Amino acid sequence: MDRQLQKGVSLIEVLVSVLIFSVGLLGLAALQLNSMKASQTATVRSHATFLAYEMGDRMRAARGDAQAGFYNLAVGAALPCDPAQESCLPFQRDLAEWRSNLARQLPNGDGGVVMNGDQFTVIVQWSEERVNGSNAQRFSFVSRI
Repeated sequence: MDRQLQKGVSLIEVLVSVLIFSVGLLGLAALQLNSMKASQTATVRSHATFLAYEMGDRMRAARGDAQAGFYNLAVGAALPCDPAQESCLPFQRDLAEWRSNLARQLPNGDGGVVMNGDQFTVIVQWSEERVNGSNAQRFSFVSRI
């Protein structure tokens, strides 16, 4: 074959192989990004679950106050007492500490407790806007005390 006709063919082969390699690397980067998003979501959800169970344990420890309905608190409602005051009752301190933990450990973390007869629903709410563009996420934990 004539060498003049073959000039530049290997350069085109190299450019095509670089293009294919680049597309593969972009796919790998997208896969890694999705994996990190899923990992972040799982971490936040496990924290939310832990914090909901923490409130359930606090209510079990103060069984009399919980059964009297003192732990009722709507999501987003103001705390019944400033925890810095000495006049706060133990259940009020529990609620304040729990809300503080929610705000500190979850993005836009908030929570509440709803009493329905002898059942309590502990609600933990947070935002996952950074991860998947959705609004508030919620985890509910129902227990009898």
